[in-house]
Amino acid sequence: MNRSKASLPIIFSTVFIDLMGFGILIPILPTFASKLLDISDFGIGLIVAIYSLVQFLFNPVLGKISDNFGRKPIIIVSLLITSISYLMFSFSESFLILFLSRMLGGLGGSNIGVAQAYIADITTKSERSRGMGLIGAAFGLGFVFGPLVGGLLSEYGYAFAGYASAAFSFTAMLFAIFFLPESNLKKTRGGRISFRIFDPEELKSTFKLPSVGLLLVLFFIIIFSIANIYGTFALLGFKKFGFTDIQNGYLFGLMGIVSSVVQGGLLKRLSVWFRAKYLILIGLLFMMSGLGLIPYGINFTGVAIAGAVLNVGTGILQPTILSLISSAAPENKQGTILGINQSFSALARVLGPLWGGIAFEFIGYEFPFLTGAVFTLITLLITIKFLNKDTLENSDV
Repeated sequence: MNRSKASLPIIFSTVFIDLMGFGILIPILPTFASKLLDISDFGIGLIVAIYSLVQFLFNPVLGKISDNFGRKPIIIVSLLITSISYLMFSFSESFLILFLSRMLGGLGGSNIGVAQAYIADITTKSERSRGMGLIGAAFGLGFVFGPLVGGLLSEYGYAFAGYASAAFSFTAMLFAIFFLPESNLKKTRGGRISFRIFDPEELKSTFKLPSVGLLLVLFFIIIFSIANIYGTFALLGFKKFGFTDIQNGYLFGLMGIVSSVVQGGLLKRLSVWFRAKYLILIGLLFMMSGLGLIPYGINFTGVAIAGAVLNVGTGILQPTILSLISSAAPENKQGTILGINQSFSALARVLGPLWGGIAFEFIGYEFPFLTGAVFTLITLLITIKFLNKDTLENSDV
């Protein structure tokens, strides 16, 4: 399984370049929709949610295809689709075009489970947490530089941000074509595969696997808690605190730095000192505190500190739980199970922005953040009660 260790920096670079493009739109999409297209806060929530809804539908499909036909072709095609979606964003002049561009982007973005399965292919169980952390660090760094670039480009026009995003994803596609080796050497070429979006038997068998069901539920609630602020964090800065697009870009960049530092190095040291359950509890405490403090940040510095606290928590949680899920999954179903996990994560990213948009517009700007904090507390209680030694016995985290 260590045959392709040299592939780690290549998959890292591919994901990082792609996430640079995604990160460019993060701080400017809500303000673009609000200022230029006059879309309501709830409408912005719909636009953010449709991206994840498509991921929910197609993550398991792409994961299963990659189990049968290989990871590399799926990664390449999805990056091309992502590039096209960003070009559509640049030409968006209405709710409908912007909505369709994010639908297409969600299809292209349904490759995260495939990338995680790629990591599982080339790492041992004892190395998997670090490997998943490397993907997390690529996300974090993409969210460091992407939002900064997006904030700066928005000064020249939002279309330029879309062009830059498309260029980054297209570059990642070329990088994958020429440098990314295939990791799934046990694929069945020409094998028969079900393209059903929902496969009840597959879901049933997945939740019957020891510990996998509980871990999927934990990850779902965590992502839902974070997703409440996906469409509203930039709006909070813009409408409540008067932040510019560049300042919002700085905020996302700072949060990305914190996340990449945690996942790229600090997590490895923490995993030596703490067992997986205690890492999860520590991460949940940081995440709950950050979410609860963000709407009361008062100014840029206060919001930045609260955002950093949040990202310490998410930086610990996501690779740790992903590693546990991967360790509990059979070797021949890594793509399928990680794809199912990403699908449920995408569903959480549908429900979170929908509720966040409703709460922000009709209840109060604090409520998306407080909702996330409350659900994080629920996850904390579930972890204390149900995540025991037996659940973690197959993990080397």
